[in-house]
Amino acid sequence: MSKLLYAAFALAVSTLGALPAQAQSLTSPEPFANVVDELRIGVGYHLVYYTMFPPATPQELYLDRLQDISFDVLFTTPDLDAFYWIGSPRPEIGTTLNTKGEDSLLHAGLTWTVPVFDTPFYVEGTFGAATHTGYLGNEAPVGRRKYGCRVNFYERFGVGVNVTDHMTATVAYEHMSNAGLCEYNAGISNLGLKIGWKF
Repeated sequence: MSKLLYAAFALAVSTLGALPAQAQSLTSPEPFANVVDELRIGVGYHLVYYTMFPPATPQELYLDRLQDISFDVLFTTPDLDAFYWIGSPRPEIGTTLNTKGEDSLLHAGLTWTVPVFDTPFYVEGTFGAATHTGYLGNEAPVGRRKYGCRVNFYERFGVGVNVTDHMTATVAYEHMSNAGLCEYNAGISNLGLKIGWKF
């Protein structure tokens, strides 16, 4: 396991582990909620392409490619004019950890969440940057992806529902690539379900 993967896992564990210490209870979370707006944990399919279906057999679709575990921390929108001008996004950090030894991600960005009229449903988009545990260029062994940059663009699109006042469920599609700015541009796309706890 690479140093980046260890760091990503430690970040996720320390953030989730700090919750009981900083929150009196899940229904009375101050002062934790002054900084963190939502925590999410999820599972996902690894290497999903733009069609949102893995390029494989049905067995791989339902079993073999269900390899990822994700952790996300969405922070409270800063009380700054600049954030209001761009639609009050929530800053976030997160990681997608692959359980089969393939490429994992560590990302940071801004997340915009928009309710769907007067319903519990919402759509959201995240834009930022990500780094990964994969190989660069020709150092990649046969069967592994050739990334051109260590740091890449990151975007995620999701459709979700507020299950309760505190619980969310989001189907999210994430993609990382360098938009052709480096010699190689082997991006990566994953699709998963995230369960969140809002404060």
